[in-house]
Amino acid sequence: MNTVGFIGAYDKTDLIIYIAKILATMNKKVLVIDSTVLQKAKYIVPTISPAKTYVTNFEDIDIAVGFYDYNSIKEYLGMPLHAAFTYDYIFLDIDSPEALESFNIKMANKRYFVTSFGTYDIKRGLEILSGILEPMPLKKVFFSREITKEEDDYFNMISLGSKAIWDEEKIYFPFEQGDETVLMENQRVSKIRIKKLSELYKDSLEYITEEILDNEKESANLRRAIKLLEKGV
Repeated sequence: MNTVGFIGAYDKTDLIIYIAKILATMNKKVLVIDSTVLQKAKYIVPTISPAKTYVTNFEDIDIAVGFYDYNSIKEYLGMPLHAAFTYDYIFLDIDSPEALESFNIKMANKRYFVTSFGTYDIKRGLEILSGILEPMPLKKVFFSREITKEEDDYFNMISLGSKAIWDEEKIYFPFEQGDETVLMENQRVSKIRIKKLSELYKDSLEYITEEILDNEKESANLRRAIKLLEKGV
């Protein structure tokens, strides 16, 4: 089982669900845990009988909402607390220092800090990172319509003093207005569709998914899965 943490104040729900959908199309078993304050997944992921806490299946992805740690999910699922999850991947959507601790983010296989260059997203995101008490590797995922070196330099300057050990490589999502429109339309019809997303956005999705897989043998399967999703299959 691989655990991947997505940390930050920026709205990461669509990003996480789309990566999870690609993996599910590759026959991977994925659990997405929305531990955020706003719990956006509760509103964009359809469920028959929503409650304060629940696990639902959406397009072959299990999505958990309202839980404060792994044991609370196991109790809901009727699992012994000592039992291991049977998922191939668990994705954590985190936007608070408390969730960093309760979901033991330091033990995650990979950790991404997701942000735009909006003042709120950056400053609130860095406030979340204050919950990291020991040096911890993190990779930046930047959402921006115009990506410049000045933006990255600015981020590096204001993030000085955090415990994050930043990976030299960064992942960029050159977010376009058209992509936002496509994602909103998909939310309205409760579908995960990538066909109308920009090539740049799809390339970034493929890149980060391939990195999460971390297995060269899976590259062909990944590309096959993306082509199936582009066809709407």
